[in-house]
Amino acid sequence: MNTLIIAKKEIVSAFRDKRTFLFMLAFPIVLIMILGTALTNAFDQQTAAVGEVHVLYKDKADGAFSEGFKTFAKEAKTSGVHFKKILSDTDGKQEIKQGNYDAYLEIENSGIKLYQMDKNSMKNSIIQGMLTAFANRYNAAQEIIKAAPEQAGAVLGDTPGDHYIKETSLSSDRKPNSMDYYAVTMTTLIALYSALSASYLIRGERLGKTADRLIAAPVHKGEIFAGKLIGNLVTNGLCIFAVVIFSKYVFKAYWGDHLALVAAVLFSIVLFAVCLGLGVSYLTRTGEAAVAIINVLIPLVAFFGGAYFPVEGAEGVLALIKDLSPLTWTNEAIMNIIFADDLAAGLPVILLNIGLSLLFLLIAVVSLQRREGL
Repeated sequence: MNTLIIAKKEIVSAFRDKRTFLFMLAFPIVLIMILGTALTNAFDQQTAAVGEVHVLYKDKADGAFSEGFKTFAKEAKTSGVHFKKILSDTDGKQEIKQGNYDAYLEIENSGIKLYQMDKNSMKNSIIQGMLTAFANRYNAAQEIIKAAPEQAGAVLGDTPGDHYIKETSLSSDRKPNSMDYYAVTMTTLIALYSALSASYLIRGERLGKTADRLIAAPVHKGEIFAGKLIGNLVTNGLCIFAVVIFSKYVFKAYWGDHLALVAAVLFSIVLFAVCLGLGVSYLTRTGEAAVAIINVLIPLVAFFGGAYFPVEGAEGVLALIKDLSPLTWTNEAIMNIIFADDLAAGLPVILLNIGLSLLFLLIAVVSLQRREGL
């Protein structure tokens, strides 16, 4: 009963404090609005099309190799790759330098010479892949001719449904726009900042000269600790869920069809942040040191965790730091739940956050038991 009374007192005191409203409610909402509006173009959902591929070639070969390439070029048209035979007075290398064609080929009996510019690596890869496929098919045909000449046409001839370029979407139809992205990342970022208020939970009683009176009261210090912990969790949880509701209905951010699971992931990061703040407050000698550590740690975690912009292509040490950020795995799990309907992504993150929370909570509890007071 004493625990619930203390928890209620913490909740009421927190919401009477204007700083709670400004930092935990107004601040993330303003950030979502500014970043979500200003960076709209960075999250343009339009994908770049490859377009038509145009290849110029000079045929110096004869016999089966030349005929085989003509058959191949005819098939390639169905995939949007157009081969044009060079005129006698045309400089093929100069044509690709001027950007008139994507590649230039010189076909000889000994093989194919390929000339390309590096402006469009996607088209270059397509051309190289197609030529490799042709070479493999031609070599296979040569071996078949030796064993069964009547089957060679089946290898070099038209194959129904044979397309060299196929597009398959591995993502869901909906992708996060800027408002969707920052609604998630700013919410988890502010959830992590719950560590600041948590670091002040017990220290605040010491600074307010009320710690000794609480210990003298007929209340076990375990009840005091539990009540303040529960009160802080409820306060920060309510603020986070208020931000979610506001962004969903005012900014029209998309939170998916599994809001309960998203809420569970969010609450797990709130729990982690609160336990982190408590643990750090007991590990440091002064409250100022605890606040300094948290104020240095969280911006770094936020930066590498993709709070301000997506972090892609990280390698080596940067990739390791990124993977160690709680915001990385939390944001990725929420994004997968919302946009890929990947419900299985939530449970591992929830368990990981709870596990780390218990670790920091254990540090705080052991430190509390060793102290005479709070």
